[in-house]
Amino acid sequence: MGQVHLHNRSFNKATSAGFLIALGIVYGDIGTSPLYAMQAIVRGQGGLANLSESFILGAVSLVIWTLTLITTVKYVLIALKADNHHEGGIFSLFTLVRRMRKWLIIPAMIGGATLLADGALTPAVTVTSAIEGLRGVTHVYSNQTAVMVTTLIILAFLFLIQRFGASLVGRLFGPIMFIWFGFLGVSGLINSFLDLSILKAINPYYAIHLLFSPENKAGFFILGSIFLVTTGAEALYSDLGHVGRGNIYVSWPFVKICIILSYCGQGAWLLAHRGEHIEKLNPFFAVLPDNMVIYVVILSTLAAIIASQALISGSFTLVSEAIRLKLLPLFKIYYPGQTLGQLYIPAVNFALWVTTSFFVLYFKTSEHMEAAYSLAITITMLMTTTLLTYFLIQKGTPKIAIAIISIGLFCIEGSFFAASLVQFINGAYIVVLIALAIIFVMFIWNKSHKIVMKYIKSLNINEYKNQLNALRHDESYDLYQTNVVYLTSKMDHEWIDRSILYSILDKRPKRAECYWFVNVKVTDEPYTSEYKVDMMDTDFIVRVNLYLGFRMRQEVPRYLRTIVTDLMESGRLPRQHQHYSITPGRKVGDFRFVVVEEKLMNARQMPGFERFVLQTKAQIKKITASPIRWFGLQFSEVTVETVPLVLSDVRNLEIHERLEQVDEAEASATH
Repeated sequence: MGQVHLHNRSFNKATSAGFLIALGIVYGDIGTSPLYAMQAIVRGQGGLANLSESFILGAVSLVIWTLTLITTVKYVLIALKADNHHEGGIFSLFTLVRRMRKWLIIPAMIGGATLLADGALTPAVTVTSAIEGLRGVTHVYSNQTAVMVTTLIILAFLFLIQRFGASLVGRLFGPIMFIWFGFLGVSGLINSFLDLSILKAINPYYAIHLLFSPENKAGFFILGSIFLVTTGAEALYSDLGHVGRGNIYVSWPFVKICIILSYCGQGAWLLAHRGEHIEKLNPFFAVLPDNMVIYVVILSTLAAIIASQALISGSFTLVSEAIRLKLLPLFKIYYPGQTLGQLYIPAVNFALWVTTSFFVLYFKTSEHMEAAYSLAITITMLMTTTLLTYFLIQKGTPKIAIAIISIGLFCIEGSFFAASLVQFINGAYIVVLIALAIIFVMFIWNKSHKIVMKYIKSLNINEYKNQLNALRHDESYDLYQTNVVYLTSKMDHEWIDRSILYSILDKRPKRAECYWFVNVKVTDEPYTSEYKVDMMDTDFIVRVNLYLGFRMRQEVPRYLRTIVTDLMESGRLPRQHQHYSITPGRKVGDFRFVVVEEKLMNARQMPGFERFVLQTKAQIKKITASPIRWFGLQFSEVTVETVPLVLSDVRNLEIHERLEQVDEAEASATH
């Protein structure tokens, strides 16, 4: 087995540069929650005049313990340990536990789809709310149309720079977010001195008391507003591969302290001014001196723009994982720069940009967007908790600990989900519909793969070695190419897809000096680069299993150059003399890659549901990446052949020969 060793990056090591990059990539969504979460809580009570001391303490206590139990305990302390070879996110987690139960693919699909759908709404709501904050600074933004236009321009710029990689984005945004969190912490600490009794909110009693207190006009549904403080926690887990676990461990305590201080400062201000009548109150800006508002609005606008980054980069990771798991079609993936785990998917970036822009145009205001916010992400969190439970079981965690963790998380997140259901009719149905569309594509892709594997007929290459040997010496056929390479996903040892041998021997006999059968296997490890060769006791058949990590580019021609050289140097493959070449003494002949596409034709005897699945997949494939680009063949000689999908258990249609009968009257007249 051949192998290429890659640089071993330190995943658990924290650095000052990684600290800043983590601030710029991971914490945008969580870090901007002080801008709007407390405002939503106060609005739900009818304004500042209706707030009591116990309500304010209870609200801040709910914020503190939501951040602690969900973000810190579940994601930072538990989920970050469930990395799949340094990759995070719900699909990586599913990869770790999928062998335990087949049905676990269901929560993985639901959770991944809802997170992707929510990822399109997050940039819209954060940027719009930030731009709306400029209304108090300049009259230009008193017009909502100006807010929408500015938001669309900023979003276009944000999605445009994704192609330069998470490293550049992190370096640009990291220092800004460091200033932002520093401001949250300092300003929150100073304002906490307005009423130090706010520190009592650390006691979880006030949080529990508020949920059952008659002073709480929103009742149980206040959790819908409280949940806004932790919506970015799932993106934190998805971005694990972009920044490394060590950098998250070091940066999260700093981020959490700053966020909690900001909420305490806002709570202390509310305690000092409760009972007053102030319209359209936003506690975040109300605590500031008038001469600082303009600067803080600008800083908060930048922070809100950065908040979109966590979901965007997390979406790229999710889609790449789904492709590897055969849950989504092929999309071209780029790996810009050298930062750990960063990637860029143009098709996903474009789809997110279009969907996010649609949300801005449809909802128009951040208040309407907030009504649709968080329902999808609560579903994702519940699905992640389901998979985490099986991960803890797999790791041998004591049963009592699993019960406490799982039941506790299900109760907490289930409560948030129930409180968010009211948002469905207020606009969340659009996000749910988008999630359902993604789930539909995932189901089609996963099911179609199983159907094809069920019907495809394989043949043993050993039984056709003599024919292949005779064909390569048969000069009555023109030489098709020196080396003919077939790429196949259906090769099990010497058994190969029937359509490939049909292409060589039947469709058009392809005379070549050497026949290559290449199967690319994507491994769970990110940076694997290995191959295994079986020449089947010949010098003209090469069966190659190419093992590539899910972070490796699948540029098959470049890998084959190395493999050919190795085989010739070891004497297993004869030298191939090239008479005409710009390379003196060239010993390797020319190559042609053949991509066989199987299409469903005349399968009326196939069950209707299976036929629908395969036909739907065929339509989806028209708008996704072609195998030529996926395998890096765009600069090689390539032939694409279409063959019918061979159904091994579908019988030929019955038909009988019609015998001509001579008409008796016509026969008599003839005589």
